[in-house]
Amino acid sequence: MSEAVTVTREIVAKYKGREGVLTHILQDIQGRFGYLPPEAMEVVAEEMGVSLAELYGMASFYARFYFAPRGKTVIKVCRGTACHVRGSERVLAKFSEELGLKEGETSPDLSFTLEAVNCVGCCALAPVVMINEKVFTASDPGKLLAALRQGENRDQDH
Repeated sequence: MSEAVTVTREIVAKYKGREGVLTHILQDIQGRFGYLPPEAMEVVAEEMGVSLAELYGMASFYARFYFAPRGKTVIKVCRGTACHVRGSERVLAKFSEELGLKEGETSPDLSFTLEAVNCVGCCALAPVVMINEKVFTASDPGKLLAALRQGENRDQDH
């Protein structure tokens, strides 16, 4: 039996018999694994008496649930209007080139995930990127990546 199955059964047991808890169960699973493993989804569907299709339908409604492993470092390039006008496509292209990843991909070693997202609400700093939920100006993507690779993920303009 896989770790995902064992852990998922423990998580489901905490919520068993309560209504409206599917999102809580999925949040707990994702909190443990960083995504929703397929075998965990099968356990939840079986234990909670819902179809797998219904469970995936519910989970896919929320943008914060992930169905594949994500990198240790998640880079989100803002594509909001201010960032777009100030060169976010160039920033995304630079990250893509440097990491060898296309938008939405994760590196095979699970070091990096590269995403493009809608406005993150920091328009005055445009163009911006979020790195593991911290906001940075993206004036020099190459410098940001160099700092990341050296483990210097700090809250300042690189």
